[in-house]
Amino acid sequence: MSEKQQTPLKILTTLPEVALQRLIDEVGNVEIITLPEGGGAMPEGMEGEVLIMPPWDPGNLAEILSRGVKWIHTIGTGVDKMPMDIVGDTLLTCARGASSIPISEWVIASMLAFEKQFPETWLSAPPEQWGQANLGSLRGKTLGLIGFGGIGTMTAEYAQVFGMKVIAYRRSNKPAEVEDVDIVDDINQVMSQSDHIILALPLTPESRHCINRETLASIPEGAGVHFCNPSRGGLVDHDALQEAIEDGRIARASLDTVEPEPLPEGHWMYSHPKVKHTAHISWAMPEAFGLLIDTFIRNVICYQKGETLEGVVDKDNVY
Repeated sequence: MSEKQQTPLKILTTLPEVALQRLIDEVGNVEIITLPEGGGAMPEGMEGEVLIMPPWDPGNLAEILSRGVKWIHTIGTGVDKMPMDIVGDTLLTCARGASSIPISEWVIASMLAFEKQFPETWLSAPPEQWGQANLGSLRGKTLGLIGFGGIGTMTAEYAQVFGMKVIAYRRSNKPAEVEDVDIVDDINQVMSQSDHIILALPLTPESRHCINRETLASIPEGAGVHFCNPSRGGLVDHDALQEAIEDGRIARASLDTVEPEPLPEGHWMYSHPKVKHTAHISWAMPEAFGLLIDTFIRNVICYQKGETLEGVVDKDNVY
């Protein structure tokens, strides 16, 4: 065992130490050092080689990084709020793909709610007619994914179980990781051919407002598609979205993310009958935090062995 391996790996964190108990139990040879709350001044001599934190500046990130940090890991799946000018050349990883299960389930639930007209068909009084309804089905419908990473691939797998056709837009020319998924390189092709349009990509300078008047105009007039955004609110020009809802291109918008978060009181999305808006909760499930920590545990093991880490962030593209 090398001297580096014998010396405990010092890990700085803004998380409560109990949150990293699994790391201590499963990996060992680590020392957890909890940083002052609220971005307070760090005591003299407090230092560490690794920093684990949420994906935003706690208020004193520059000072933290000056204390010997060589690797930053964020427990989030997106890094659009990370101050890359402060991060600089420091190795940065994230928990990319860790929330694929709950978010893809949320997407499927939203699609089913649209097709089965939930909650509109729920009763609060005796109905005028019984045993009759004009409900839709996922079977035979086309799912259009904008982005095809962890969330997109898992959503595609679930959707195929329901008999859906799946097309996906991705920037790279990588083949689909899921069989029978048509990969396209034109976002407008997804917009024009889909019954359910799902955003499943990170917010980067390139992707900001990728859903705009031009791309929304690719949806046929009166198509009445379902639009779903569990990713980032900044991907969507909300004024253009409102216009597409009003002209019938979009019959329902299921939005877990908006910009800003939360929207101000009285915003049109809160009361519009064709908008179903939740409070950025699509990632939630009983084991959600454990899934996020799993990535860090695997990476600590790789780091101690000098192996390549997963979820390395491309800081130029903010992903």
